[in-house]
Amino acid sequence: MILKAFKTKSNQKYINKLLSARSVAVSNTKMNTVGVILNMSEYSDFESFRMYFKGLGIHEAKTKIIAFVEDPKDSNVLWDTYFNPKDFGWKGKINNIDLQTFIDTKFDVLICYYEEHHLELDMITALSKANFKVGLTNDDQRFYDLMIDIKPKEFSVFKTEMKKYLTVLNKL
Repeated sequence: MILKAFKTKSNQKYINKLLSARSVAVSNTKMNTVGVILNMSEYSDFESFRMYFKGLGIHEAKTKIIAFVEDPKDSNVLWDTYFNPKDFGWKGKINNIDLQTFIDTKFDVLICYYEEHHLELDMITALSKANFKVGLTNDDQRFYDLMIDIKPKEFSVFKTEMKKYLTVLNKL
């Protein structure tokens, strides 16, 4: 139990280090590749994201969706990639190859579609090499370039707001 607390503290310190070193340099390029991070306890409809991106003209091959599950037994083989707390080591070490690949991918836009605070979700967001990060309202504003203040269940509102902001920012 004490080791778990030390591990959590170690990872939180690593996240703070990443966020303080983050330089915001958003490019004006059009959105071609998209990554999505979901928390399965808040929103689990992968297909709604796929349909939304298809409607925006983004090919399915250019999108990647990953999901966080508390318990690996709750995972579904139909999902793109899932991860759980066991995929993280000390000082930000990632023990999942698929997750590391997702982090290293330079997405044009990363959508962090979760509201609950989880160290693992925050770490993936902070580690991501994405150019433009969008998230739902969070306590720490250093994570995102754009925050949309909605609940995860309000996906139709999210779609409308996201399209509006992406158009204004010349990403579509």
